[in-house]
Amino acid sequence: MEDEKVLVLDKYELGIVINALNQFRNQLIREKRITEPVDEVLLKAIDAPDKKKGFSKKKEER
Repeated sequence: MEDEKVLVLDKYELGIVINALNQFRNQLIREKRITEPVDEVLLKAIDAPDKKKGFSKKKEER
């Protein structure tokens, strides 16, 4: 398996990444170049799950 990285972004930052990838994809289309690698990353960014905020498993001391 390839090395993987986790990048934590807020909604604003994620919007910037998606917009930049989409602009790059459009440029590739205008230049009649392949877009598949950018498409894959763009879809990963769009479909990325939200980080779940869980409750602490520690019991409160009384």
